[in-house]
Amino acid sequence: DEALFRQPERTHLGDCPICFLPLPLDPYKSTLQSCCSKVICKGCRRANKLRGVNKNLNHTCLMCRQPTPRSKKEVNVYSMKRVAANDSVAIQERGKKHYQERHYKDAFEYWTKAAELGNVDAIYLLSLLYRDGRGVEKNEGKEWYQLEEAAIAGHVGARFTLAHNEKTRCGRTDRAVKHLIIATNLGCDYSMRALQQCHENGEVDDDKFTAALHAHQAVVDAMNSPQREEQANFERSLEEWFCADK
Repeated sequence: DEALFRQPERTHLGDCPICFLPLPLDPYKSTLQSCCSKVICKGCRRANKLRGVNKNLNHTCLMCRQPTPRSKKEVNVYSMKRVAANDSVAIQERGKKHYQERHYKDAFEYWTKAAELGNVDAIYLLSLLYRDGRGVEKNEGKEWYQLEEAAIAGHVGARFTLAHNEKTRCGRTDRAVKHLIIATNLGCDYSMRALQQCHENGEVDDDKFTAALHAHQAVVDAMNSPQREEQANFERSLEEWFCADK
């Protein structure tokens, strides 16, 4: 339990390799570069695109300078090159594609390989296969093991799932609260809302709840930047434009 309930310094996502700020937990606020499997925040991607437009430059990857793919076919070519290079992110993404196509055995094979290479998302995703018995025999023990390994590595989704399982499957509210506090400290919004409900139920005291809220806000603030705010404003304006057009 000592390793399981030790507070990670950051999530498994790490920092954007361009602006060096923590990557947002919302996957829609970052983008995966298929050419090199690097994840960058959309604030940096937008800044790079604007720079290209203003200076009449060809669009290239910020990390490896490969030309930006213009079709799904080109994306797939890049991706398969990364898979062949034993890139854990590309392998995990290939497993995700098989999962979406309901090829669960193939998803299990790809995610197992990615997990062996240290990919934390793949470790978490394996827990879903063991839970549901898809592509592999259902195994609650292995499900929990994968969840705990991912949580220790800073995966807030795994941490939240552990909290849910502890409370609903085992009735161990004290352990559930510990998981929620750790995930909230890492900036997880839905864990914060669940912790708030626990506070209202009298399952966590005022001091611990307040400290977790402050830690959550500090992490959220650390994820903000002018470029990311510009991207968010741009997306909001697009949404408003589409809604008005309807």
